[in-house]
Amino acid sequence: MDQLDKFNRRYNFISKLSAAFFYSIAVAIALNFFWTPGHMYSSGITGFAQLVNTVSERYLPFTLSTSFMYFALNFPLFILAWCKIGHKFTFFTIIAVALGSVMMHLIQPLQMHLDPVVCAIFGASINGIGTGLALKNGISTGGLDIIGIVIRQKTGISYGKFNIFINLIIIAAAGFMFGWTRALYSALTIFINGRVIDAVYTQHQKMQVMIVTQHPQHIIDGIQNRMHRGITILHDAEGAYSHIEKTVLITIIDRYDMYDIRQIVQHADPYAFMSISEVEKVYGRFKEQEIV
Repeated sequence: MDQLDKFNRRYNFISKLSAAFFYSIAVAIALNFFWTPGHMYSSGITGFAQLVNTVSERYLPFTLSTSFMYFALNFPLFILAWCKIGHKFTFFTIIAVALGSVMMHLIQPLQMHLDPVVCAIFGASINGIGTGLALKNGISTGGLDIIGIVIRQKTGISYGKFNIFINLIIIAAAGFMFGWTRALYSALTIFINGRVIDAVYTQHQKMQVMIVTQHPQHIIDGIQNRMHRGITILHDAEGAYSHIEKTVLITIIDRYDMYDIRQIVQHADPYAFMSISEVEKVYGRFKEQEIV
């Protein structure tokens, strides 16, 4: 068992590092191949770093590169994450941001003229895939992710309004700097980027699972030990065909938990009936996955 634990820890470490490296390549390509040539801004800290770079080029005697500002703007958020979220989480976040900053510097912008719509779509899609895979592997890409997690942990509410406010500032800056047509393309970039992230990283989407089984305790133990989810138990259910007494278990999970719960149920009771449906909202006590 110790060997298995060591293997799992090593595998998780390598997968997180690989995801961080893939993200760094994706954000650098999106920035230098599409956003910079297309004169448009990304969302969040990356967009703010681009904004500072543009302002310094136009109004200051020196230029602050996007790669440098990307790391510098994230630095105080590392401290916040270390104190409020978790050390392991912060460690991999620093790696992802540092690699991203290095790749932004090493991968030079392409000197070509592409249609702005092409720049918006491809840049946002590539960055969204990289960010989504990073989140799916349990690491953050820094920036507003950290602020959002802290707000959710402290208040239990989404930081969507704050995120929209920050992105509106970036879009307005794009309008003043490059014209309102470019602001529209920046808004398109931010929208597509968010949709692609949602498509790749689905952990925040909640699902209701109903399990009808003859062996409820084995499934309950598996869910509570592996996933730490609350379960509602309905006794004295009866199958209309077999007339065998069964138990109904109802729980709410993240979509990212679906593979785990299928494995738990299949191992505990191969003949169990399980249905899964999407949940629009959850009220009451729902434990978010712990971040360390």
